[in-house]
Amino acid sequence: MLTLYHSPRSRSTRVVALLHELNALDTVAIERVAIPRQDGSGQRDPRNPHPEGKVPFLVHDGVAVRESSAIMLHLADLFPEAGLNIPAGHPQRGAYFGWFAWYAGVVEPVMVLEAVGLSHPALAATFRDGAAMRQRLREALAEGPFLFGAQFTAADLLLHSPYAWFGKPGDPVLDAWVDRCMSRPGARFALEFDAESQTPSA
Repeated sequence: MLTLYHSPRSRSTRVVALLHELNALDTVAIERVAIPRQDGSGQRDPRNPHPEGKVPFLVHDGVAVRESSAIMLHLADLFPEAGLNIPAGHPQRGAYFGWFAWYAGVVEPVMVLEAVGLSHPALAATFRDGAAMRQRLREALAEGPFLFGAQFTAADLLLHSPYAWFGKPGDPVLDAWVDRCMSRPGARFALEFDAESQTPSA
């Protein structure tokens, strides 16, 4: 049994988009829960088993899977017929894993630091900066409309998501990529799903 704990308009929205792309909505139960929001609204939901009350949180046959990158890798591998993963044994499998690790270790920290206006040479040396991050994406997109050429993968879905949230970066190549990802059926479904959802009070 697979259960995703989700709160509308949060980091778990991209996992809902992935489930639609994977044609897995009939297989994975989505439990809507409340979460504390940065604007002070919301609250921790006792129905959410995440130890910190966060989302996304996936439970697979009693085993907890935390963090967006791990959850999306796991789901894309569970439903390979959708073609959103790079399968085991493929020469690009390691590069595919690399995008998920880079998102968690670089992209999210850099974008959060930029959003709150924090900068320091030590931070830039450790995480790079937004310009270097965007340059890496531009280079990766030089050979196709997506990170792996013509193939749209869960990596595209994850990596474009902060730009869908914070706004496009203002670079023609990256903006076009974000638009392509946002026009996917999964992204459109997730927006509609969240718009129709009422976050339950805890």
